[in-house]
Amino acid sequence: MSEFIVIQVGQCGNQIGSALWPLILQEYNLGSDNTNKGNNEVQKSLSSFFNIKSQKSQHSYQSLGDLYENNVKARVICIDMEESVVNRFRLGTLKNIFDKKSFITNYPGSGNNWAEGFWEHGAKFKNKILNVIQYVVEQCDSLHGFLVLFSTGGGTGSGLGSYILNLLADYYPKVERFVSCVYPTGTEDVITCPYNMCFATQEMISHATCVFPVENRALLDIQARQGININFDSNISMFRPFEDLNSIIVNMLLHLTSGSRFPGSLNFDMNELNTNMVPFPKLKFLSTGFSPITYSSRGSRQSCKQPKTENFLSACSKNNQLIKLDPLGPKSVLLGTTLIGRGDYTITDMRQYVDKIQSKAKFTNWSKKAVKVGLCSVPPYKTDISMFSVFNTSAMSTFFEYIHKQFSVLYNKKAHIHHYMNIQGFPLDSFDECQSTLMDIIELYREMEDAKPVNIPRLPSLKQDFN
Repeated sequence: MSEFIVIQVGQCGNQIGSALWPLILQEYNLGSDNTNKGNNEVQKSLSSFFNIKSQKSQHSYQSLGDLYENNVKARVICIDMEESVVNRFRLGTLKNIFDKKSFITNYPGSGNNWAEGFWEHGAKFKNKILNVIQYVVEQCDSLHGFLVLFSTGGGTGSGLGSYILNLLADYYPKVERFVSCVYPTGTEDVITCPYNMCFATQEMISHATCVFPVENRALLDIQARQGININFDSNISMFRPFEDLNSIIVNMLLHLTSGSRFPGSLNFDMNELNTNMVPFPKLKFLSTGFSPITYSSRGSRQSCKQPKTENFLSACSKNNQLIKLDPLGPKSVLLGTTLIGRGDYTITDMRQYVDKIQSKAKFTNWSKKAVKVGLCSVPPYKTDISMFSVFNTSAMSTFFEYIHKQFSVLYNKKAHIHHYMNIQGFPLDSFDECQSTLMDIIELYREMEDAKPVNIPRLPSLKQDFN
């Protein structure tokens, strides 16, 4: 079974993590009421996210108490330069599933400054971070990848999160580095947010394997359009702010890792994403969407209210993408496509959906036939079916154009750059280099839009040569 190490960095990363772990337990039918009886086959996949040191026979766990009794620990590293968020993991209802040796905190924070998080706190905590990572890695039997969670808007998440990506690339180069990061577009409450977003993006382009960006403006649109009401039981949930938005992100992560954690008739492991979805090293930012968005938090398992085909169309729709773009729109050229059906989907269903995408969307001359498909037999919690889509699309250029525009508004006035220049080690040409990197990535996506098939004339026949 594939094993993942989750690294939560900064306030946002740890708040996403606070929503992640209760939902993971719910997928395994494990609650805090000591009454839920989990399915043995499903619980075998606990090792994807948990270290199990004293395993019960037949992998059978009936409650959180069983997990505590058998020393089951979440495979997670919690890092923040402020203690308040991480402390809630130490004190909350799920405190016994967290290994306190995997917490790294400090005071004060990074002051909404990417450079302080990257150059100052990164250098200061490098050895401590490496020691904790090594401690968690050594407990793995089959480490599949790192799943790094942070926001690009603040100082600790963007700066220290970027620094940790560098460390992982240097010290664990053969282990996949998947990043799910939040871009606070539309909700920016920090004046230096555009700088932080762009510097973090530059590092992800260089050091991440795949990036699954999430925009707050897209999440807010989904929430307003579909009336999302995702709430955890009060005795499980540890954080209330942004709970609904974080729940959407967490459900995306659970869909993304489902093929690595659960059985299915068409197995899809996350290590296949990089090979199938990233045709060029820098074009690694992937748009994700899924349907249904709304999940019942109480009561018995409920069927999806819409037909399978409508569920598929919703998952691929621009309305359900976690960033603001239209993967099947007229200006989009697809570089890679993946569909994962969970629950009661068949191979015939998936073939029909592939045909629909191939008939509607624009593709590069190498990607039209290569639509990756996965079937996972275990549906999300209290849902019979769901569809998950992943697109590598040239429309991603509009996303980079947006953050580049926000960056340029500040940088053209040279506003607030002295906060970054005052950090020891911060290169003086970093702003110009970052701006150039963003322009390069935008140009690469535009080239994909304009790429034409290369027609090589046939070689003349031997008969013609002799004549």
